[in-house]
Amino acid sequence: MTQEPYDVVAVGAGFAGLFLIHRLRALGLRVRVLEAGDDVGGTWYWNRYPGARCDVESFEYSFSFDEALQQEWTWSERYAAQPEILRYIQHVADRFDLRRDIAFGLRVTDAVFDLPANRWTVTADDGQQFTARFFIMASGCLSNAKVPDVPGLADFKGQWFHTGHWPREGVDFSGKRVGVVGTGSTGIQAIPVVAGQAAHLHVFQRTANYSIPLRNGPVTPAFEDEFKRDYAGLREQARHCPSGVARFPNPQRGALEMTEAERLASYEERWRFGGISFARAFNDTVMKQDANDLMRQFLVPRMLACVEDPSTRAKLTPTYAVGTKRLCGDTGYFETYNRDNVALVDIQQAPITAVTPTGIQTHDAHYPLDVIIFATGFDAITGPLLAVNMRVEDGSQGGVDLHSLWRDGPRAYLGLMVAGLPNLFTVTGPGSPSVLSNVVVSVEQHVEWIGNCLAAMRARGFDRIEAEPEAQQAWARHVDELARRSLMPDANSWYMGANIPGKPRMFMPYMGGVGVYRRQCEAVAAAGYTGFVLSQVERSTV
Repeated sequence: MTQEPYDVVAVGAGFAGLFLIHRLRALGLRVRVLEAGDDVGGTWYWNRYPGARCDVESFEYSFSFDEALQQEWTWSERYAAQPEILRYIQHVADRFDLRRDIAFGLRVTDAVFDLPANRWTVTADDGQQFTARFFIMASGCLSNAKVPDVPGLADFKGQWFHTGHWPREGVDFSGKRVGVVGTGSTGIQAIPVVAGQAAHLHVFQRTANYSIPLRNGPVTPAFEDEFKRDYAGLREQARHCPSGVARFPNPQRGALEMTEAERLASYEERWRFGGISFARAFNDTVMKQDANDLMRQFLVPRMLACVEDPSTRAKLTPTYAVGTKRLCGDTGYFETYNRDNVALVDIQQAPITAVTPTGIQTHDAHYPLDVIIFATGFDAITGPLLAVNMRVEDGSQGGVDLHSLWRDGPRAYLGLMVAGLPNLFTVTGPGSPSVLSNVVVSVEQHVEWIGNCLAAMRARGFDRIEAEPEAQQAWARHVDELARRSLMPDANSWYMGANIPGKPRMFMPYMGGVGVYRRQCEAVAAAGYTGFVLSQVERSTV
């Protein structure tokens, strides 16, 4: 069944999809959002695993587009847990009556742009089709869960789960032998909670990671007043600082420019404050190896001081440069390894070779398990986009598809559009700050830019927009040059696509920072959308 035409069809009902509805409605556009889940929430709908929590402070990890909304909502914790964030997103959907423009339970499989007709046809897994002039992928950077291709998994007689698709009813680990595979951000959050319930927990670690105590706690009236008294000012500061976070914005000085006393004082202040802002103590941490070494020398002894067993402490010691992989924030993670019911398995030394019917087999041992949890992350940034078969069709000229365009690696002009795919926008796509920033700030900036672009096109009588290949290539070079000035490409991170076999290795996010990126996007728009080709194809416009 083909639905009636819309002005815009979008994918995803998380933060980006909800704000898209609100913004595009204000422009008088008819929008339909397609969502695979049965409710709003995006990342916070699917990731219900034990211990799931945001590592950006609640008051900043929230919408800023409505002053009444941010004044009326009260957060219970400094770093909100998944259930509270989901309640917040549901509240936003209710408050602005957004659900009526969302079709739930539809996973988009195909999207085809008919070049002569100037229309996208978007197909869901149940065969329903939706047509629109513009198509927007708002499916998030971390929504394509990566389950390892391990021989024997189908024969496992126990239960297994991926943290990115956690059962709504939860999982009872009481009396169970549990294995957690993965010690990135998700594993570091889940492991302490699972350890407190399971009879025994084996943690299978390939890479030891840096993690800073969040020092989470309840929100006091004084803490809340501190934010709400000047919420508008803090939001404006967040929009123009590199990380999109107002508290502890990136400094202007480097560690190598400071005296030892000044440097240690700054490290101590960040350590006491807690959380991932620690990595932003100085502006040269991920730029210069000597500066990184100084942070590492401070961080590692404090991070691991609580681990009692020397051999376990050695296994938990990271070897890569601080900040070149996602820095983690935790609550009691390293202390967990002092428990009698927890054991750490180093699968860098002895890799997993198979899942057996009764557990996990590594190169040198078998571990009997009742439950396996894969905290193995996502095919990040590009995975959700490539999961949809997006292509252009024209009977006379053949066609082009996203997989072919990105065969050698993802390129998108400003992270917003892909040359060769007209009228397709990507929210926080490759080449934007996305995962290196407070993503809500980046989402709002992208959606505002897209909304303003559509309004400008309508005012000027245009109905098609395409990224110029030359502009896209120049932007890709700029993104790559910034990354290569840093230590970031040296790590085998998911920023580089290194966690996905066969994925082209290139640094995908934009390192220039939220404020710099925003100014560049604004300059492009102010100059009449330089780097884009705007045209009129149809006789009438939106």
